[in-house]
Amino acid sequence: MHRQGHSPMDTNTRNAAIAALWFMIIFGVLAFLMPKIMLAVGNYSTVAAGAIAVLFVLAFFGVFWLRGRSQRNKGN
Repeated sequence: MHRQGHSPMDTNTRNAAIAALWFMIIFGVLAFLMPKIMLAVGNYSTVAAGAIAVLFVLAFFGVFWLRGRSQRNKGN
């Protein structure tokens, strides 16, 4: 239950939820298109196609790493 006079979702929580939604949409679309992208790039170079896959995974976890650093710095 929430306190009287306060909404259940404050501005920080709402902004975090919006950011998470954008994160899921962008990476979801990219993950859906990844096979087509890799096949297209693979016709040019298999090494480049592999590099794109690796960069996608690094970017996915990089967002979480940056978010963790940001939250840790806010605590100091």
